[in-house]
Amino acid sequence: MKLKITYLGHSYHANQLLPGSLELSAGATVDEALAAIRNCLGNAHQLPDTMLVVLSGRHLGTVARHDSPPLEPSAELVLIAPVAGG
Repeated sequence: MKLKITYLGHSYHANQLLPGSLELSAGATVDEALAAIRNCLGNAHQLPDTMLVVLSGRHLGTVARHDSPPLEPSAELVLIAPVAGG
């Protein structure tokens, strides 16, 4: 199953390492998708714990604390980076 991934928010130096899609097995979960993204980043970079996780328009929580439903074939995972400022 191909999962589309969109990243929003601050432009991190790791952007070039972040995949725009992943090929996952049928029945894969959000946790499995996030683990695959972490593998792409390697040990030098991390997804911020406060990054928001949205699956097909449904807010699931943050990278640190989120629901992990199974992915549907046409799902889109959106990761929204924390933004600071005023």
